[in-house]
Amino acid sequence: MDISKKKPFFPVSHLLKRYLVDIGRVKKLPISYADLLRYSDGFPLMDKHGNNTLWESVIYSVDAIQEFNDGLTYIYSLLKTDGDMSFMQHLYVDRIDYCHFGNSKPFRIRIVNKFNDNYDYFYVKKTDASRVYGLELEYILSPNRINFYVDGDTLIEEHIPGIPGDKFMDSYTQTPSFNKVRIAKEFVKFNERCFVRLLGDMRSYNYVVDITPDFEDEQYRVRAIDFDQQCYEGRKNMYLPQFFKENIMVVDFCSEVMTPETVEQYRQEERVLIRRRYETAQHRFQKLVHCLCNDELSTKVKIGRLRKELERYHKKSFSDCKNMGQILDLHLKLILSIS
Repeated sequence: MDISKKKPFFPVSHLLKRYLVDIGRVKKLPISYADLLRYSDGFPLMDKHGNNTLWESVIYSVDAIQEFNDGLTYIYSLLKTDGDMSFMQHLYVDRIDYCHFGNSKPFRIRIVNKFNDNYDYFYVKKTDASRVYGLELEYILSPNRINFYVDGDTLIEEHIPGIPGDKFMDSYTQTPSFNKVRIAKEFVKFNERCFVRLLGDMRSYNYVVDITPDFEDEQYRVRAIDFDQQCYEGRKNMYLPQFFKENIMVVDFCSEVMTPETVEQYRQEERVLIRRRYETAQHRFQKLVHCLCNDELSTKVKIGRLRKELERYHKKSFSDCKNMGQILDLHLKLILSIS
């Protein structure tokens, strides 16, 4: 299944910006995405096994280093302590990485605590309306919370911890503690979360697996880390991770350890949880969907195709849906049985 080769960036509309201001997502940032593009050199970043990570560690002039250190540690404090720098004086910027791969071309900032060498990351990206909608829908409808802020053309996001899905499939599935049944169950639930909110392109390197030790075993949580393909693709199956060849191993696990009845049980469980989150944040969700319904996030061809495919799936007419926002609103209400 082929994903769109290059999704265009969509600007944040006036209506969406007003929504972001109202919910406190707009902040004045001391460092912009454009500032970080002023690097003078770089070198490939290798992992501990000597493999190229597709990230490049970039180098800046001496004059820029102090400016970036102060500005980026302040941005980190916005994500963690709402800008209170009294808790951040012992932090410094250890490394800035840049990724040429993918649509967003992000910068990854590594922040280190000089007292104990503990480190954390956050990301600086170009603002894209699709990604902003995806992040906000993740915050409202998923079991996860993620902080992000926008300042003009600059978007900052906190790091989502976990093992990248492709690395999890390659190595962790061979460990003695690996639980095939539990990862299959979580993948079914993740698959359903993506489909309900129309988040596309969940190939294995676009999500992470968060592992939590339990008193007898391990629990898994699959979390999306790429939100660029929110409400963009025209094919229904693009919003179902099970149809990507990169996920074939975990799909095989599901077929091996689950009956169709069990799969349907887990899908229904996840829909109930999403409906409860929707009901809790219904006012916020409707304000966001109002922005979506007045925005252009895809092409007429893709909108028309998705409308027809969802009509066949739901056996309901989507003929009144003129854009992706209206399609998402109706699709979510039908799938969650919301009046």
